[in-house]
Amino acid sequence: FEGLDATGKTTVTQAVKDALNGILLRSPPACISQWRTVFDDEPTPIKRAFYAAGNYILASEIAKASTQAPVIIDRYWHSTAAYTIATETSGKIQDLPPAQDEVYQWPEDLLKPDLVLLLTVDPEERVRRLQHRGLEKTKEEAELEANSLFRQRYTLMGNKRLEAILAPVGVEESYRRMVNPSCQEVDASPSKEEVLKTVLQLIKKH
Repeated sequence: FEGLDATGKTTVTQAVKDALNGILLRSPPACISQWRTVFDDEPTPIKRAFYAAGNYILASEIAKASTQAPVIIDRYWHSTAAYTIATETSGKIQDLPPAQDEVYQWPEDLLKPDLVLLLTVDPEERVRRLQHRGLEKTKEEAELEANSLFRQRYTLMGNKRLEAILAPVGVEESYRRMVNPSCQEVDASPSKEEVLKTVLQLIKKH
């Protein structure tokens, strides 16, 4: 499962775990998550290296857990890649690497998920949820809300079509360019029960 903070990942992943009697894993994995706050304050290249390494550690945990039960993952490589591209690429949407660029490809040496679901909610609803939870945005989340270009770049990695001021023209084409594996969008605005029903249907179809 992928998505910005306050899109319901924690709630949905836990519900899916219970419904499937699965195993829930998160990125960064528990063995290094205590260092997350430390690395979040480091320069971007160091921070990105931490999260990238976390994905590979997580992959080994996924491989082991998958022999026992279905594995549900809260964030994985797509999050790392999306935020890296968003923060390191400046300029308009046209300045991003072309769709066929290898940055949009899943790493060949990293274990792939069978299905990637991207949870999305309206930006205003997401802010409301953050306020309700009493949480402040991360530095990147704050930039995301303030900078429409940042939101556009994240969209290229699979976020939903937003209002015109936040979404680029041809965002659906951007979805088609994200490959191996691509994200399937799920509107997480409805009730938990409705979202869970949608998610389980997608899993069953897959």
